Amino acid sequence: MNQDFISPINTQTWSNGRHPVRCVRVIQETWDVRTFCFTAESPLLFFFKPGQFVTLELEIEGQTVMRSYTIASSPSVPYSFSITVKRVPGGEVSNWLHDNLNEGDALAVHGPVGNFNCIDFPNDKVLLLSGGVGITPVMSMARWWFDTNADVDIHFVHSARTPKDLVFYRELQHMDSRLNNIHLSLICERTDIGETWSGFKGYLSGSMLALIAPDFMEREVFCCGPAPYMRAVRTLLQNSGFPMDHYHEESFGATPVDVAEDVEEQVRDAVELAEELERTEERLTVSFQDSDLQVEIMPGETLHSAAAQVGLHIPKACGMGICGTCKVQVVKGEVTMEHNGGITDEDIEEGYVLSCCSVPKGNVEVAF
Repeated sequence: MNQDFISPINTQTWSNGRHPVRCVRVIQETWDVRTFCFTAESPLLFFFKPGQFVTLELEIEGQTVMRSYTIASSPSVPYSFSITVKRVPGGEVSNWLHDNLNEGDALAVHGPVGNFNCIDFPNDKVLLLSGGVGITPVMSMARWWFDTNADVDIHFVHSARTPKDLVFYRELQHMDSRLNNIHLSLICERTDIGETWSGFKGYLSGSMLALIAPDFMEREVFCCGPAPYMRAVRTLLQNSGFPMDHYHEESFGATPVDVAEDVEEQVRDAVELAEELERTEERLTVSFQDSDLQVEIMPGETLHSAAAQVGLHIPKACGMGICGTCKVQVVKGEVTMEHNGGITDEDIEEGYVLSCCSVPKGNVEVAF
């Protein structure tokens, strides 16, 4: 990297949007987990809140596919960022990344976005809980505090199936050995034949947590992992009387049960509303300003659906208002948006909405 690239005069700062990047390094973390490191095509400082995520825009078998991944690196290393991906049996994108994304390959990313982060919920005592590859957002937080010598007391509790599945094992040990305010506890569900393990065994329990972090009730808790893991953690904390306003979890990768139920209810309501309104034959007009296209839709249909009906492709990853990928600006008219954290208050004030979960109240115009 030459000096012109890192010159403050030539360098821009990352902001939510679409950015071309290039994969510059692929690291094999475990037998089925790889880290992909990226830099921008033009000088760019990747400032973000530790815990946030990006959405990759990929071309797979001739189709554009969007998928969201947490940033595993820390903004304290600002000229690049990385994601860490586990190969999932049958997983379209994770397998494609492992088999096809190589050093030197170019792609686009959208972001950074996400309400799950350690900047918006400061505390001088934190508890990081992670399961499997769900370690990535809390690892970003730990790296941030470690690199900045933050005066934060950290208990980091990570669970894995076996010792060979421990992601970032050596780095975690290094951080734990260097700073006395970082306390690492590793839990393995089991050991395979020939493996030795001297750490905790089994599953995280209330008694185990009390042994690891006796003062966990006083800490800000950040949790990420498979849906069953996060459900178990929530139940554990609730049964302990933990103040849940100090509990935060990553949700875009595995939608929380309450969010999924809300989405299902919204879908049922929308179907009922559409059936009722179809009989009255009321229709609304959605105009796409940049494309000079418009379409008539039934009340209850989303902006994303309206765009698809005239052949416009608004990028979308989660479809639940979580990832923020489908953000567009409404320049005229009003919509009702039922999102789940994928957009900032500042964006909303400027007229931006998430098209996947925004329903026009009347005729609207969209800058797309």
